[in-house]
Amino acid sequence: MPRPLAPRFWGAHVLAVVLVGAAGWLGSWQLGAWQEHRDAQATDRTQAAPIPLTEAIGPDDPFPGDRVGQPVTVTGRWVPAGTVYVSNREHAGREGYWVVTPLAVDGADGAALPIVRGWTADPADAPAPPTGDATLEGWLQPPQGTGQVDDDPTDDLLPQLRIADLIQHVDQDLYGAYAVAQTPGQGLDPATLDQLPPVAALTGLRNLLYAIEWWFFGAFAAFIWWRWVRDVQAGSQTGSESGADEDHTPGADGEDTGAAAEATSVG
Repeated sequence: MPRPLAPRFWGAHVLAVVLVGAAGWLGSWQLGAWQEHRDAQATDRTQAAPIPLTEAIGPDDPFPGDRVGQPVTVTGRWVPAGTVYVSNREHAGREGYWVVTPLAVDGADGAALPIVRGWTADPADAPAPPTGDATLEGWLQPPQGTGQVDDDPTDDLLPQLRIADLIQHVDQDLYGAYAVAQTPGQGLDPATLDQLPPVAALTGLRNLLYAIEWWFFGAFAAFIWWRWVRDVQAGSQTGSESGADEDHTPGADGEDTGAAAEATSVG
């Protein structure tokens, strides 16, 4: 009787594997396209025209959730003594540091906005902190706060850009935000945004639905294959049982015929 793994059924098994594999790959590809659309929209929002910092956030305001990645124009005076280096920052696949210097935007003694001036592989190679007045454009970012502890608050190395840690290095108030300079300082590489602005919920929705559709098709093909294998096995078992019954019946008839023949011979 036929078995599911019989050579004549190999083509069906191969077809099932191809269909399920193709559906899985196509679903993953559509999911990647969905993510790319969302990333592209987030990047596009960071290319908007910059607005004055005061239109985005005040010195005592909590960070506005709709201003993540907002380009802003900042004018003020550098506070070089407050320069710090934030560790574990990547650039082109390399680990390094953000170079951060506050910029007093509300007068020399007023509130300051931390500015990520750029990236360096080693703080010892970073250029000297700038001084004097400056006007620059940067992307507004909410302060970081993963709960990572600064093991040595007395040095200028920070594990994250948290305002509560940075304020210990300056003698003035700080905004509840920071900005990543669009143009890095001299001698520094560009720093990448830590957070991108949120995108609309329907962005790339078609690709997401296509991904789900392909995965559903793959699951359906796997189910059909499983049902077919089960039916073949059931048919094989039924055939085996029928064959056993047929073998038993001739045996019984044979015994009766043999007995009759023996009786005739004796008679």
